[in-house]
Amino acid sequence: MSIARKFTRLVAAAAVVAISLAGCSPAATSPEPIVDASIPSEDREFYSQKVDWSPCGLEETFCGNVVVPIDWANPKAGSLKLAAAYHRADSGKPLGSIIFNPGGPGSSAVPWITDSIEQLGTANLRKHFNMVGFDPRGVGSSEPTVKCLNAKDTDRFLYGSAAFELGSAEDIKDTRDQLGKFVSACLKNTGPNLGFIDTVSAAKDLDVIRAVFGDSQINYLGFSYGTQLGSTYAALFPKRVGRMVLDGAIDPTLSDADQSLYQLIGFDQALKNFLANCLQSADCPFRGSLDAALLRIQKFLAGLENSPLPTDSNRELTVWAAITGLIMPLYSESYWPYLSQGFAEGFAGDGTTLLALADSYNERAEDGSYGSNLMEANIAISCLDARSPSDAKSMAEQNRRVIEASPVLGRYWQYGALTCEQWPFGVVEHPSSYSASGSKPIMVVGTTGDPATPYAQAVSLANDVLANAVLVTFNGEGHTAYGQSNKCVNNAVDDYFIKNVVPNEDPDC
Repeated sequence: MSIARKFTRLVAAAAVVAISLAGCSPAATSPEPIVDASIPSEDREFYSQKVDWSPCGLEETFCGNVVVPIDWANPKAGSLKLAAAYHRADSGKPLGSIIFNPGGPGSSAVPWITDSIEQLGTANLRKHFNMVGFDPRGVGSSEPTVKCLNAKDTDRFLYGSAAFELGSAEDIKDTRDQLGKFVSACLKNTGPNLGFIDTVSAAKDLDVIRAVFGDSQINYLGFSYGTQLGSTYAALFPKRVGRMVLDGAIDPTLSDADQSLYQLIGFDQALKNFLANCLQSADCPFRGSLDAALLRIQKFLAGLENSPLPTDSNRELTVWAAITGLIMPLYSESYWPYLSQGFAEGFAGDGTTLLALADSYNERAEDGSYGSNLMEANIAISCLDARSPSDAKSMAEQNRRVIEASPVLGRYWQYGALTCEQWPFGVVEHPSSYSASGSKPIMVVGTTGDPATPYAQAVSLANDVLANAVLVTFNGEGHTAYGQSNKCVNNAVDDYFIKNVVPNEDPDC
């Protein structure tokens, strides 16, 4: 099974550490919730709740649970608890609260707040705002937590050897069989609430969190998939948008098939950028032209389909592990040396580093355990949000497109529609328009060399989809830009949040 078959959209690669519950901050008082006249009467009990916040993680950090309806179409049918955390503004005099989402879908925000707050945004932003994170429904510590396979079965699902020739009838049947078992396990171990793990519901939950923090309008920072969550919120509640930054933007109007194709194009270009840089170094494991390097990778991967490589453990590097290990370091230019090392070892018959990179991406520990339910939640959310047609004709056309787009990676991007083909719940209804007409200006940040959320989507979201938006371009490599090394991007975002200054034009950082 290929990574493209398992993930409708690849997740943002982000390392987060386990939640610490130790803390010495005094208990926090809950602000007075904002419940305006436009809130339907059946929803008001959720909007008016006061959260019991208790110290957790780092100093001046607090954790609690926010209660939301299971089914927003029937709020009386039951409720869910969403794990949430916030870090007090370092100045002690916050301008307000910023709710953030790190991506995914399926990435947990709570550990960022409790343990890694210094990695979120800039010191200037953290000085002026309370920083809020929550685990969306199905994710991390929230209800329902999507649970599917045990660790051993997850290993087989993510890393297993190809049992048949790729694309053969036997291979497609085997893939469907494996995905059928995965879907059955998700339904059995998660329960019927699996049908409510979608982005539209999460966006409505987000509005409750806004109200709980006493804000009449939301301040929001979303990365990668977090931009889709943010743009969905803006589509549903345009008048409640305060200051919203969408970094590493997804165009929510694209089809699932196009999203997958454009992401493949992004990773293909990132691989070429890596190789062009590598070929300038004396210790690069490639020699000759860019085309020669791409051909060597193509042959290397083809060899792994039938002959996995040994590693320094009792595990092998299969072709699916190698694809994941190749993709992971393309998220950031700072990881490129590890990819060079992985190829150098791989060409010498050792799959250790590429397997370690795949494990990092999948959050797999040395003892075989997995650090979160990111993979399961990713699939659950993605399959409710959108899916591609899985009839033979449609898949053949999509296969043609991906092979044409990337002769190296496209082979392993085929048959992506199989991922959601057997999902037991239908696609949810989306907003009729994502223009967010009537909202305040929304800032969209795009990186020209972003492989996971290609720059063209940021341009489209800012210029064609949203009615009132400004684009901030970072000319560079990697996935997302704010809070990293570029002062131009950091200053633009900080001035927007802190001073409410909207650029007259793209600063072209």
